[in-house]
Amino acid sequence: MRTGIKNIFATRWGIILVGAIIGILASLLQKLGNPGNMGICVACFNRDIAGAPGMHRAAVVQYMRPEIIGFILGSAIAALLFREFKSRGGSSPIVRFLLGAFAMICALIFLGCPWRVVLRLAGGDWNAVPAIIGLVFGVWIGTLFFRNGYTLGRSIKMSSFAGWILPITMLGFLILRIIYPPVGVAGGFEGKAYQSGVLWYSLKGPGAAYAPLALALVIGLIVGFLAQRSKFCTMGAWRDVILFGQTHLLG
Repeated sequence: MRTGIKNIFATRWGIILVGAIIGILASLLQKLGNPGNMGICVACFNRDIAGAPGMHRAAVVQYMRPEIIGFILGSAIAALLFREFKSRGGSSPIVRFLLGAFAMICALIFLGCPWRVVLRLAGGDWNAVPAIIGLVFGVWIGTLFFRNGYTLGRSIKMSSFAGWILPITMLGFLILRIIYPPVGVAGGFEGKAYQSGVLWYSLKGPGAAYAPLALALVIGLIVGFLAQRSKFCTMGAWRDVILFGQTHLLG
């Protein structure tokens, strides 16, 4: 049974199905309260989560997004169920950190991660076209480094505890979100954000637009589970096309 499910999601039609499900669920989240021009955006939602415990004070983008929590917990559940939960790391951590930070900065300048780029295009925002071109061009530049022998080094096996740090952190965030929910403006809060316990919540802007907690969490779990099974990755899809001529992930 496990092998059958794995093979279904790993096939071309399985990946297409996963992409369609993600698109439908993103539209549903948009309809039920998430920001109207995204539905799901990994970069923007991580920014909001960073603002929730006060790691930044941009008042209009502070909210503990359950979708990201669900992505990580859902993928962890899938990895555990199919015995693919492995803790690996240790190669070029500073380089990976700086590249990740730069990628996040660029995504936030454009207001969208690769997922949101596609969702914006589907919604008729033609600004997504040059963004997609730029994304593909950036991936192409990355493939030049690989072809010329650049490598971040081989990852090594680490203790299982290292692999549990992020899921446990997300579970802690979920508990905080439940204990300290948004309480609205009934208390007479002024400005663009207010504090509920240890969490900050936006009163205006994208951070103040969100779907119901339970629904957002369930959708996040579903997307995380399916993404782990199918290895769904937008940038990885373009990398495979450019580097290997493979269109499997591109669907």
